[in-house]
Amino acid sequence: MTTESTVPLLPCRSLDESLDFYGLLGFEVTFRQKRPNPCASIIRGGIDIFLFEIDGFVPENSYASILIITSDTEELFDAFAEGLRAGLGRLPVSGIPRITRPRKKQGTASGFSIVDPGGNWLRVFRRGESETSDTAPGLLRVIENAARQGDAHGDDAAAIAVLDVGLARYPDAPLVERVPALVYRSELDLRVGNVERARETLERVVAVRPNADDQAALDAQLRIARELLDGL
Repeated sequence: MTTESTVPLLPCRSLDESLDFYGLLGFEVTFRQKRPNPCASIIRGGIDIFLFEIDGFVPENSYASILIITSDTEELFDAFAEGLRAGLGRLPVSGIPRITRPRKKQGTASGFSIVDPGGNWLRVFRRGESETSDTAPGLLRVIENAARQGDAHGDDAAAIAVLDVGLARYPDAPLVERVPALVYRSELDLRVGNVERARETLERVVAVRPNADDQAALDAQLRIARELLDGL
């Protein structure tokens, strides 16, 4: 019986730039060629990627995308985020490269995405999770719908529109729903360059003082808000 494997080929503008980035994510270089065609093979656990440099390549025009299936999206995100923070001094949440945070997206399994320096999308999903979601209440369902647009499709403007409609529709939503919606709205503002609006929203969020019942549920969101605000 033969054993097969597949290795995605991803274009990049600069091999050095991409290898530096993937190094922060914990990838190791297993092969590199500088001439005549710059290219390299990298690996991290069960993830193999082959990068090749194209002169004049524009990352914003890349259509390349790969799926990464893992048993624990949160654990993998934390590992990637730790490397990015250590190497860049912050978590890149806008522009190219960037990383999105793990969240459920309407109609898909929960996960997160990385856009590498070549504009290629690495889409991370949890293995075995249902790809349907019909039970999230109020604003949490709105966040899933917005994430489908912003994190899955890369349409930040559409995601902002979905969130704004939801926030207006549920003005009395509990903090455990409203805070995550506002934090995500701030992330989207940063992606589209609306820094001042993001700052104003994040300042309101970090000033929130939840009651004892909500504190544990909101701890992670409040930490994210503080990190985003500190990065401005």
